[in-house]
Amino acid sequence: MVMESESPVDETQNVAGFLPLASVSQQPYVSELLSFTLDRLHKEPELLRIDAERIQRQMQEVAVGNYRAFISAADALLAIREEVSSIDKHLESLIGEIPKLTSGCTDFIESAEQILEKRKMNQTLLANHSTLLDLLEIPQLMDTCVRNGNYDEALDLEAFVCKLSTMHSKLPVIQALAAEVRQTTQSLLSQLLQKLRSNIQLPECLRIIGYLRRIGVFSEYEMRLQFLRCREAWLAGILDDLDQRNAYEYLKGMVNCHRMHLFDVVNQYRAIFADDTSGSEENYDGGLLFSWATHQITSHLKILKIMLPKLTEGGSLSNILDQCMYCAMGLGWVGLDFRGLLPPLFEEAVLNLFSKNMSTAVENFQLVLESHRWVPLPAVGFSANGLGEESQEDIAPPSSLMEHPPLAVFVNGVAAAMNELRPCAPIRLKHVLAQELVKGLQAVSDSLLRYNTTRMLRENESVLFLSLCRAFVEVAYPHCSTCFGRCYPGGASLITDAKNLFDGIGRLFATSSSKEPPKPLHNSDRRLSENGNLPIVENGIVANGEEYGNSNVDQKELSDVSPDTVEKVDDA
Repeated sequence: MVMESESPVDETQNVAGFLPLASVSQQPYVSELLSFTLDRLHKEPELLRIDAERIQRQMQEVAVGNYRAFISAADALLAIREEVSSIDKHLESLIGEIPKLTSGCTDFIESAEQILEKRKMNQTLLANHSTLLDLLEIPQLMDTCVRNGNYDEALDLEAFVCKLSTMHSKLPVIQALAAEVRQTTQSLLSQLLQKLRSNIQLPECLRIIGYLRRIGVFSEYEMRLQFLRCREAWLAGILDDLDQRNAYEYLKGMVNCHRMHLFDVVNQYRAIFADDTSGSEENYDGGLLFSWATHQITSHLKILKIMLPKLTEGGSLSNILDQCMYCAMGLGWVGLDFRGLLPPLFEEAVLNLFSKNMSTAVENFQLVLESHRWVPLPAVGFSANGLGEESQEDIAPPSSLMEHPPLAVFVNGVAAAMNELRPCAPIRLKHVLAQELVKGLQAVSDSLLRYNTTRMLRENESVLFLSLCRAFVEVAYPHCSTCFGRCYPGGASLITDAKNLFDGIGRLFATSSSKEPPKPLHNSDRRLSENGNLPIVENGIVANGEEYGNSNVDQKELSDVSPDTVEKVDDA
């Protein structure tokens, strides 16, 4: 029985397995159907209908009893659908805004990093505030040091800033600081060069050159050149302060300036820029000092050549010559002896001065001759005690010249020329000056011949004119040669050898031989020796030199005929 009962079950399971419409959830029911009997199976549809109606009624009852819940659920479902659509739309807009949010967050992060960096820099600045303040005050401090002359401290600050600029070449603040310091350094350089243009001694020059070397603006050669330029500007400033209207004082100041300061400048240069014997081209000046010194001496000689002709006194020429010789001798200690270049300049000045004085003497003679009135004048004599009062080395002009005012004026002019020549008489100009004197005598002789030719003189006037000509030949001419002999030993022979001077006057004497000749002057009575003075005797009376206008140079100058006396005699 058991086997029979088990076989229907197995069969039922096998049948259920072959029903394709039975789902997994229906398998139990299918299995139960297979276990029913046939009658039961016939009743199963009715039972299922009854169960369905029952369930339908229960559902209706439940629906009727809970209709509010169903309505609320439907409404909720509709609202949920609408909200889901809105959420979907908002999600789309959110998705579109997310990139902007991302970029905004990135910008915020970057700005926040910058703000943090600035805050960090501000904190660092605050921590180093005193140090930065000291750095920013360096230009002002350096300028104060320069103004107060604290050059060492100023150069230390400049070196410190240069080091900072090298270490922090990309920092704008440091570069701006370096630019301000460079401007202050230029001010320092100008002030140092200005000091070189002032009257400073060797120690100060050494300090200034040391500062210039620390600045490093100039090379060694440029520094030497700049030193000489500044010192030359200082010398030029001294010369500009001299009064050029007074040639003598200007030349005297110029010679003294060059004698003292040029010597100092050369010694300062040699002490500061001692030439290196190692052969380094940097320490070799290439003859710079020699060229500069040659330029200074050349300028000195040019000024002498320009200003010497403005001197009108022989004593001034002599004094300037002595000072120039002394200056050249002093500069000779540094290799700048220029005494050999002085004679031509002074010889030219002496020649010009003598020629000018002789021309003035001839012009004055001609003026007095043109206005002279031919009237007989009394003989002029002086007491014999005047000889002891005169210096034995002075030459007094013959008193007989007082009877002929034109000749007296001419002899005065010649004596003035000799007095100006005597303090400074160059040996090389002996023959040249002799020719100038002969030229003046020739001019006087030509003036006398021209006067005789152009004027109609009466007999008494002609006699007086011939007496003047004879006095010129026999008195004035020998006296002039004697005066020249006192300036140049042996120079009188150069004048007396010019015999052709009086050819025209000799012919004039020959033509007047038919007339009564004037009383000749005794040449032996008034002849003077070349190397000494003899008493001048006129009509037995020794001439007194006190009646003549003497112009003494070192108590040994030549004597002139008094101009006042000549005017009085001429007016008579």
